[in-house]
Amino acid sequence: MVFEGFPDEGLVFYEGLEADNSKTYWAQHRPVYESCVRAPLQALVDELAAEFGTAKVFRPYRDVRFSADKTPYKTHQGAVVTAEGRGAGSLYVQVSAHGLQVSGGSWRLESDQVARYRRAVADDVQGARLQAEVDRLAAGGWAIEGDRLTRVPAGHDRDAPRADLLRHRSLYATRRWEPVDWLHDRRALDEVRTAWRDLDALTTWLADNVGATTKDPRPRR
Repeated sequence: MVFEGFPDEGLVFYEGLEADNSKTYWAQHRPVYESCVRAPLQALVDELAAEFGTAKVFRPYRDVRFSADKTPYKTHQGAVVTAEGRGAGSLYVQVSAHGLQVSGGSWRLESDQVARYRRAVADDVQGARLQAEVDRLAAGGWAIEGDRLTRVPAGHDRDAPRADLLRHRSLYATRRWEPVDWLHDRRALDEVRTAWRDLDALTTWLADNVGATTKDPRPRR
């Protein structure tokens, strides 16, 4: 399947799902989800795979086992690419009723990864590289996001260089577009490709300095 954009029906589907997140609504509108949301997203990431790697398209169902929110379905469809061997530094794309979102970085770091991240941020060379890249992205309209502590972590002076980056327990950059005409044609592919290329220095820094966790996988509950 060739990517031809995200049909407006897919965005309307998510508007309805936000209003009625029920199995009844899902069953009645699932063909729209399959043809106007999941299939176009799969086509998009398939076309980008040669440059960025194979994406994982997420399931539409929420894991409600340990959540107070028991609504069964996600109100967006996302896909993530993590290049083999990188461990940290992924690329993400998401479509919803609110438009298109593209992100890159690390959304969740284990304790050993956080320790390596902080050592690299504190390093004069590697820390300066990251700060320059974060500043460049922010100046270009990217939102710099991630879980962060309220204070500089123990072992680092509160006035340390790059104190704000030291507070991060995860780090990623995000750009969002509200529904626009080009979302419905192949220009959306070009926007995602350009955005992912713009994130390359950030994801490469994370892969080089943080890498994969060395901790044993958590047992499934």
